[in-house]
Amino acid sequence: MAFPSSSSEDRIPARGGVGLKAEHYRTIIDASPDVGFFEVHAENYMGAGGPPHRYLSAIRERYPLSLHGVGLSIGADRPLDKDHIGRLRRLIQRYRPGLFSEHLAWSSHDVGFLNDLLPVPYTAETLNRVVEHIDQVQTALGCQMLLENPSTYIAFAESTYAETDFIAEVARRTGCGLLLDVNNVFVASTNQQWDPVAYIQGYPLARVREIHLAGNAREVDEAARPLLIDTHDRPVEAAVWDLFALAVRLTGPVPTLIEWDTQVPAWSMLAREAERAETIMYANQSGIRPHAVAC
Repeated sequence: MAFPSSSSEDRIPARGGVGLKAEHYRTIIDASPDVGFFEVHAENYMGAGGPPHRYLSAIRERYPLSLHGVGLSIGADRPLDKDHIGRLRRLIQRYRPGLFSEHLAWSSHDVGFLNDLLPVPYTAETLNRVVEHIDQVQTALGCQMLLENPSTYIAFAESTYAETDFIAEVARRTGCGLLLDVNNVFVASTNQQWDPVAYIQGYPLARVREIHLAGNAREVDEAARPLLIDTHDRPVEAAVWDLFALAVRLTGPVPTLIEWDTQVPAWSMLAREAERAETIMYANQSGIRPHAVAC
């Protein structure tokens, strides 16, 4: 199903963007820094009012906005929460984001929500469920959803699809766009002993409408093998920048977000990371394509 495009002022430019944090509200409003866009976690703005909405409204007047959800539980083996979808719809109507994204993961259970984004087995049953849920979300919201590839730490023995093939089939059957999280590719590839370059090359890149970059923490497992944790609490590492350069050589410029969710640094550090992403993006361009628009 095709969904209507945003108006020109809502569109996300193919530039570097930053996750919006309360620590930087005042700096952004006072200084109007030159950054391509901001992204917010939808669940942080589902209340009716208060200071967060006042600041976000002021920032939205000056910058395009991407909305990133963490609570839909797209992969859950249970019905989606219609009240949550309703809150998302109202948020989208209020702020007119150029893009809306969610995770290929699950977090809901009979007892409520789990404080994590958990992986799904890549099977025909899971595929049908994810497709049904994305169709439901896109119809209810009236806009295209972007699906983000996960960071994973285990593999399911029952999986019958490679991750890239599973995601490609979801996108083909639903018409959803994709959010390529390059750090997640590096984390999952290290943990699962995949080739991250082959992953990028095998990804359905024509569907990518946004890219995420973030930092990770390096640990070891019980067999002393490298174990990466998707922490979003430090700068993007060199190997992830290299994978990003490969990705944008293949996609062309795409809106690219710096995710930094804990131990949030000074604004100047985030701005430098976003500027670096933009520099790499255009240094490796293989041609300009139109700005991606979803909602």
